[in-house]
Amino acid sequence: MAGIAKKSFDNPDESRTPDKTTVEVVDLGSVKAGRLTMQPGWRWSECIKPVAGTDSCQARHIGAVVSGKLHVTHTDGTEVDLGPGDAYLIEPGHDAWVVGDEPFQGLEFESKTAETYAS
Repeated sequence: MAGIAKKSFDNPDESRTPDKTTVEVVDLGSVKAGRLTMQPGWRWSECIKPVAGTDSCQARHIGAVVSGKLHVTHTDGTEVDLGPGDAYLIEPGHDAWVVGDEPFQGLEFESKTAETYAS
């Protein structure tokens, strides 16, 4: 394998489109990365829960916000608002929703999550 891998989210290896959601995944060899775009009105418990079949999101998210705002609540009682420029780690056991009228876009770097989220 080469020492450098490059792919564009504009030409992903895989795309998923559950309700109000677009997940674009690029395979970089030993890792996968994802670009998540959620439209205004998106809420995990309404748009992804039917696909995931769990009471809360069981994915671990490591990423950075490109645009938009997302509010996240965790089953441990913590809550946070994420916005452009924020890096984040969200452990399994959460709900989240888009805040405002702008789509939320984040880049995700947890390979397992990029590979399986919303599938």
